[in-house]
Amino acid sequence: VQLVESGGGLVQAGQSLRLSCGASARAFTNLAMGWFRQAPGKERETVALIDWTGGFTYYADAVKGRFTISRDNAKNTVDLRMNSLKPEDTAVYYCAANEFGSRWDVSEDFSSWGHGTQVTVSS
Repeated sequence: VQLVESGGGLVQAGQSLRLSCGASARAFTNLAMGWFRQAPGKERETVALIDWTGGFTYYADAVKGRFTISRDNAKNTVDLRMNSLKPEDTAVYYCAANEFGSRWDVSEDFSSWGHGTQVTVSS
């Protein structure tokens, strides 16, 4: 599975961004998808996950109510809509796919990764 992210950039606090991830996969519907992020000097953390159909989602507490993950199985894409951005959201954001796990919400099962896209939020 190859994943390519787009949509990062520099914004001011309170503004919005939408990240997109395109997947080259024969059976996109077999992939649980997720967004992760890593800030300088910090470990990578889970931001949001979505199951195979888009019917179930998970959000980290830090982004709950501000971020929305969605997927379009016809286009092999998964998006992350980020509203009310804060400086602490600054990080490299990675799209990831879980191809083999039996559950969609286990972060450790995500094994395919994009190269990442930088999101910088200024105060």
